[in-house]
Amino acid sequence: FLNLAEANLELPQLALAAQQAEHVYAGTDCGVMDQMTAAFGQRDSALLIDCRTLQITHINLNISDYEIVICNTNIKHELANSAYNERRAECQRAVQLLSVKLPDVRSLRDVTKTQIDDWKQVLPQPLDRRAHHVVTENERTLRAAEVLKRGNVSEFGELMVQSHRSLRDDFEVSCAELDAMVDIAMSQDGVAGARMTGGGFGGCTVNLVQRDAVDRFRMHIEKTYQRQTGIAATTYIVKADGGVQEHD
Repeated sequence: FLNLAEANLELPQLALAAQQAEHVYAGTDCGVMDQMTAAFGQRDSALLIDCRTLQITHINLNISDYEIVICNTNIKHELANSAYNERRAECQRAVQLLSVKLPDVRSLRDVTKTQIDDWKQVLPQPLDRRAHHVVTENERTLRAAEVLKRGNVSEFGELMVQSHRSLRDDFEVSCAELDAMVDIAMSQDGVAGARMTGGGFGGCTVNLVQRDAVDRFRMHIEKTYQRQTGIAATTYIVKADGGVQEHD
């Protein structure tokens, strides 16, 4: 559209415009991760995104003999959008309560794990668990960037599993089908990590699987998931690629 209109718009503004469309048109109070990824993606790279400054750090996807496999549960519960907005509101309320004790706190990214542990008594349930998830997920993300730079696939995969557990137990945006998909994946040899991805309550998991185990992994997860849930799963091998661009 920009090229057809002979208009100029920098990539950060393009991502923010797409986010605003989600807020206003779709009614989802989403962040800007997906939009920034679509705008700034690079082949064979992961992106570390600072959502406050919109600074992007490209990190070589140093996963050697592993493939990224997406597993679609092929279900989507209707409460996904409303629950996402609710979680955002809960986190904002947690910030308001914590800022009484911690005046420098503007968002949960300003809170450390130690501070959450020290001041959890000021947060009623479930705000304490919501805040705990966000703070620890930020720490896991920074740690994941470090281990990915070193090519430590084992630790990176463990961080994926920890992330899923936190999304399931603290943020409560998983569902039985996603949990089953992750459990099936992690029961197999050659799988370094698995977690839900996206807004939750259905959708997909992302899995890190040894290249020589991918065919076996896909066959087993599709068969076992259908036996457990009665739903046919769909699996895809994906690659990190470049962001938005014009094609002939």
